[in-house]
Amino acid sequence: MSPDRARSGGPSPDELLAQTVRVEGRRVLATLVRTFGDLELAQDAVQEAAVTALRVWPRDGTPDDPRAWLTVAARRKAYDVLRREAARPAKEAAAGWPGSIPGHVPDHAAEVIEMVEPDSSVRDDMLRLVFTCCHPALSREAQVALALRTLAGLEVTAIARAFLVPEATMAKRLVRARQKIGHARIPYRVPSDAELPGRLPSVLSVVYLIATEAHAPTGGDAVARADLELEAVGLARLLTELMPAEAEVLSLLALLLFTAARRPARADAAGDPVLLADQDRSRWDGAAVTEGVARLDEAVRLSGGAAGPYQLQAHLAACHSTARSWADTDWNRIIGLYDLLLARAANPVVALNRAVAVTERDGPAAGLAALDAIGGLARSHLWHAARGDALARLGQTGEAAAELAAAVELAPTEPERRLLARRLSLLPG
Repeated sequence: MSPDRARSGGPSPDELLAQTVRVEGRRVLATLVRTFGDLELAQDAVQEAAVTALRVWPRDGTPDDPRAWLTVAARRKAYDVLRREAARPAKEAAAGWPGSIPGHVPDHAAEVIEMVEPDSSVRDDMLRLVFTCCHPALSREAQVALALRTLAGLEVTAIARAFLVPEATMAKRLVRARQKIGHARIPYRVPSDAELPGRLPSVLSVVYLIATEAHAPTGGDAVARADLELEAVGLARLLTELMPAEAEVLSLLALLLFTAARRPARADAAGDPVLLADQDRSRWDGAAVTEGVARLDEAVRLSGGAAGPYQLQAHLAACHSTARSWADTDWNRIIGLYDLLLARAANPVVALNRAVAVTERDGPAAGLAALDAIGGLARSHLWHAARGDALARLGQTGEAAAELAAAVELAPTEPERRLLARRLSLLPG
């Protein structure tokens, strides 16, 4: 990337075109899976349509409705494949190939052509695809990982990071999930209304992890991914319309609104990250914060005070989003909420965030002790950065420099590397 490009932070025309194809392609994929009930067929058709678009649009201009263009092109390609499959047995029979049955249509092609719309209240194709991928025949982790790969188009690296496992491990799990779907002939169909509640926990995880990747991208040169953030918030809104009495659905929407509200202040003019403590809170989206508070209040009313994990996280986000300044942050409440989350299940990322809060409330020595008690984060740049900050506050400059250098090396995006390198350069001595 050129220095001018880095300073401007703006994508090139080719990158804008590719982004349009990528974003609209996810919607087209969801539509084709609903239409044909075959994920592999839909993926191949959308990929071919995207390749065609990247070849044709620079010459003829981007169409007024890119999604409609891609949908028509992908459907044509999918129907071409089905026609070839349907015609193949007759051609094989005419050629005298053994095992062919004249006039026979393959079961798969016939099932796809005759597919019937399911009896379901889910009307948005993207949300349909999330529920479809979260099939109970797969493990919870496989459901979520498959949906993230299929729906959000996340790379295996990002999915592995979300689950805190090596990339090779996640790649194998995805392959096994697809193999199980094929061998067991698990249908890609939208579940009935009666099946929706059983799939909701996995669906909430998918939306939450899309938002997580939007907030903290695994790669690239952006502080946040607005396309994924909009997708996650949109899916959460659709879920609240579908299941308005589910407290955790409302809590997740509140959490995403609080997080999205801060995006305008999270990067400076050069595209570098601005830490929460240093953000201009007047740039936050006040309407989103207000709606988040209202959604969270409704979730509390519905839950009767029995907060689920998303409600606890929404309360945490509310503490930050409603504080007038960093100095006014209620660290006692934040640490208490993290304790409640950790009581539900051990989670090193939650423990890391709690340790950062302990540093703010009780000082760097207490924070460092809390950080050192966490296992499994040796490859986390955030853990090393937090240790570096605590050590620097304690005056242990040499050790702080080593930690910040490790954080620079492990940081997943260029903006984060620049921020950490600047913090490293500012250490005395």
